[in-house]
Amino acid sequence: MNHLAMSPFRRLVVPAGAIVGTRATACRAVLAVALLLGAASFTPWAGAAPREEAFSAVASGEVVGTLVVTSDGDTDRVNYRVRNNGRGPTIAETLRLAKGVPVEYAAKGTTAFGGVVDESMRLEGATLKWQSAADRGELATKGTTLYAPNDGTPWSMVVIVRALLKAPGRTLPVAPTGQLTLQDLGARKFGGTDVRVYGIAGLTLDLPLVFLDAKQRAFAVLAGENDVVVRKGSEGAYREIVSATKQLALDRAAVDQRALAHRYDVPIRLRNVRVFDARTAKLSEPQSVVVFRGRIATVAPESEASTDVAGTVVIDGQGGTVIPGLHDMHAHNTARSGYYYLAAGVTNVRDNGNDNESLLSLSAAIDRGELPGPRIWRAGFLEGRSPYSARFGRIANTLDEAIDAVRWYAERGYRSIKIYNSFKPEWIAPTAAEAHRLGLLVHGHVPAFVSPDRAILDGYDEISHINQLALGWVLKPGEDTRTPLRLTALGERAHTIDMNGKPVKTTLDLMKERKIALDPTLVILERLMMSRAGTVGPGDVAYLDHMPIGYQRYRKRSFVDFQTPQQEQFYRDSFQRLVDVIAALHREGIRLLPGTDDATGFTVHRELELYVQAGIPAAETLQLATLGVEQYLGREQELGTIEPGKRADLVLLDGDPTKDISAIRRARMVVKDDAIYYPDEIYPLLGVKPFVAKPPVVSAPAAAVRK
Repeated sequence: MNHLAMSPFRRLVVPAGAIVGTRATACRAVLAVALLLGAASFTPWAGAAPREEAFSAVASGEVVGTLVVTSDGDTDRVNYRVRNNGRGPTIAETLRLAKGVPVEYAAKGTTAFGGVVDESMRLEGATLKWQSAADRGELATKGTTLYAPNDGTPWSMVVIVRALLKAPGRTLPVAPTGQLTLQDLGARKFGGTDVRVYGIAGLTLDLPLVFLDAKQRAFAVLAGENDVVVRKGSEGAYREIVSATKQLALDRAAVDQRALAHRYDVPIRLRNVRVFDARTAKLSEPQSVVVFRGRIATVAPESEASTDVAGTVVIDGQGGTVIPGLHDMHAHNTARSGYYYLAAGVTNVRDNGNDNESLLSLSAAIDRGELPGPRIWRAGFLEGRSPYSARFGRIANTLDEAIDAVRWYAERGYRSIKIYNSFKPEWIAPTAAEAHRLGLLVHGHVPAFVSPDRAILDGYDEISHINQLALGWVLKPGEDTRTPLRLTALGERAHTIDMNGKPVKTTLDLMKERKIALDPTLVILERLMMSRAGTVGPGDVAYLDHMPIGYQRYRKRSFVDFQTPQQEQFYRDSFQRLVDVIAALHREGIRLLPGTDDATGFTVHRELELYVQAGIPAAETLQLATLGVEQYLGREQELGTIEPGKRADLVLLDGDPTKDISAIRRARMVVKDDAIYYPDEIYPLLGVKPFVAKPPVVSAPAAAVRK
């Protein structure tokens, strides 16, 4: 679902006509894109006739929106509309340019979830002034300064690239703070058109890509991994574009992996640490942990550890805590997301929906050690055809197609099936039966016009998202959850849920009887329901000032257009009721599987903090985020605890997470199989300021390094 992470529909903008296929990430909110602002004097283009450029927004080979730019003299007027998976942004944008750099900017409309877009900027002399959903301010400029809008369209990135091409060193400062740098990623040919690919570094968590033809006219824009805005008439180039951009990301990740993954042919001793025992939820006295060739060799008290360290890599843990690697049971992976996960101490994820071929290639390359990233448990995304379909994975038009999709996934090593909103209710039972016959788990959204209770009785092993569970207690007959109603209804009504009422008791009893798990993704609901314009959300305070400026501003906005103070209070009270639901599920012994519907790792930290906020002790929260998940997946013999013989899967933290769960945010070192990663080496590659320093390496024989 991927609610509010990086981009509106994980979009790639391409001229209309060149369609093949990409994944539209189901619930991603609008990605903030930068606009350039400069102090150059204004010179109108006298006498030039207005010209129009039209583009198609393409997801999984289907046109899901349009972008039309009308340029008249010094002014670009942009109309952008996307409808995918029942939602999408509608934005009208105006840019007044001076020598190709915007000196005035205005945007009005709505975001993917209906939030209000009302943003403006103006350069007055040498002072840049702006107001947006995130903030308002002014900045004295010297020369050309860039501005990162809160809700820009993909056209904004085209303008940025053109301006950066003219800048000294192809770098310019950006307001409110930071700088943007242009990366030249080389020439390509798509659909018979020669283009050059440029990346904008320093803006967002992803690397937005812009494709310009030989005359520097826009051909396409990539703002997510599988979504494109492309020149109208060139939609057929979609598959080429997506394939080429993914290969660029893979090539870059392979280069970075060789620098980031520290491998040795000798034992690695991590000394002076306290080890979290995920079986007892207790912390040990000082220990020494030895890893050799991807396996945990010994775990012994520091006082009993061997003193013969010749030919051994010795790392001083300085009294920190070692925990098993964390999990994200609701991910949507990319080559870039692997960096974020490892840096956050997340070494195991379940991918709940992706472009199938891309995911197969990505997970295989990670398993071979060629790319940085967590282990990936693949879940096959299975949707039904409707006007609201999410366009990735497999979309079934008939029950036979749904059964064939299950078999296709099973034959390619997928271990579960994720069902989505438009899947026909009458298909659930036979599809689940076939999945179970093949040894696959069944989970997902509760399809429209089906209750969670019915989905469980028809074969679900697990419900995805706490809102999908709670909607069963608040929806009215006939309401359609293929639309954003599945989110907004919860905000308006969840506060009315009677935790002692019959509907709640019936569902919880059924979950206990059938041993049904929940992947809550509570953090994404917090972002939706608790975000307020101009403020940093409670889940983002701990890390946001370390992030690129475009992402910082994106997180300081509201995803809901509150009409009254009462409506806003409903959302606050409703989120608290969801926290109450988490507490009740835990009390009843129902398994919680920490997931985020994101790809950064930061949200994994917040998800676990929210469980503690619900009253689950920090040590128990760590249990369910480590061993608990592996028990559910049936891999506890290999992973989930730090014991001799198990796969090396551990994280060194600065602090004690059994007392303060937020210590999980301070990972100093991550070990995954035969590689050691240091977060303070990973984050600078992403434009993120590191949080803590790596531990000191006491000894490391040069001859032991393995490339």
